[in-house]
Amino acid sequence: MNNPNSQSNDNSSAGFRTRAIHVGGEVDPATGAVVAPVHFASTFRQPGAGQWGQFDYSRSGNPTRTALQKTLASLESSETTSCTGSLAFSSGMAAIHTVTMLLRSGDHVVAGTDIYGGAYRLLHRICDASGIEVSLVDMTDVTSVAAAIRPETKLIWAETIGNPRMTIPDLPAISKIAKQHAVLLGVDNTFGTPALIRPLQWGVDIVMHSATKYLGGHSDCLGGTLAVADAELYDRLYFIQNATGAVLDPMTCFLISRGLKTLDLRVREQSATAMKLAAWLESHDRVRSVLYPGLASHPQAARARDLFDAGLPDEAKRFGAMITFELDGDLEIVKKFCGSTRLFHLAVSLGAVESLIEQPATMSHASYAPEDRAQYGITDSLIRLSVGLEDFADLQADLTQAFAACP
Repeated sequence: MNNPNSQSNDNSSAGFRTRAIHVGGEVDPATGAVVAPVHFASTFRQPGAGQWGQFDYSRSGNPTRTALQKTLASLESSETTSCTGSLAFSSGMAAIHTVTMLLRSGDHVVAGTDIYGGAYRLLHRICDASGIEVSLVDMTDVTSVAAAIRPETKLIWAETIGNPRMTIPDLPAISKIAKQHAVLLGVDNTFGTPALIRPLQWGVDIVMHSATKYLGGHSDCLGGTLAVADAELYDRLYFIQNATGAVLDPMTCFLISRGLKTLDLRVREQSATAMKLAAWLESHDRVRSVLYPGLASHPQAARARDLFDAGLPDEAKRFGAMITFELDGDLEIVKKFCGSTRLFHLAVSLGAVESLIEQPATMSHASYAPEDRAQYGITDSLIRLSVGLEDFADLQADLTQAFAACP
């Protein structure tokens, strides 16, 4: 099909922030408005019977959704790899579900052990009911990934920054394995965002985002996206989306488009604060361990430096605004700590301007089987922080008083 979201005609030499503002956000030719109108129309008048204009029915395409997808396609591109197109969905899970609908009964998926609880639930309680088998593998161990591939394997699913243990997979090496076996490689880049890492340049086939998080950035919208470099794969995913109807509504498309304009600024500021908080937490006597890719103590710190902010010097690199740490205490102490913060809201989700705190074992990853939580290190003492845009000193003071509330 003719992909209206292709960014092939965009000025690819423009900087990330410039493209976030101008690509897909062109001046409205009818009025001169610098903010494009939101098109709520569900249907569009056609030139004649059997003759089709660019838009016919909003499930198949909508001008506001097309504008967002055009922006995303530009932002997912890099100096070495161009994104063919992006698709916007009603949620991140709808986007992942669409990827799994590429599979058939009898197919096999190799997924990471460190993935979002909702993705784990989809793979183990929905896909398995359709005869799709799933194997969980440590994505930081390339040998294990290769060993898990079977003749019936059709998809490898990983995360650029694992949720919740912040693991960093070797994307170039895994991509090489996937191509050797003609297996699709999909990654969830919600934690990383295209501001810090563009996985298509590392050989990934499908990049997914929960747009609810950093892309929107203000805890006021729900959405998901997919981006691909291959035109045939784009067509297959578009067909599934159009056939099943999991499209993003125009108002939410507008909100996410608006969020993208400040994505780079927000993520970099949040990441800088997260780095300071992670270093401070690592030195705290009430903390057993801190998992943050920017710390030298992180098991894949060197890999993170290679993959994130490629081309920038180490001192300019950013590694995201998510921190996971283990509190020295039992389940009740952990619950009390999470409930004692004032600026960090106790809530699931992440990536917005306000900071959030949660306990993965009972919240975001409660859908994991208990034995899998135990095996993969999602312990009761684990706490996950989403660092917002508040002042570092205020967030540090908030955590300090929470520590004091848990003697």
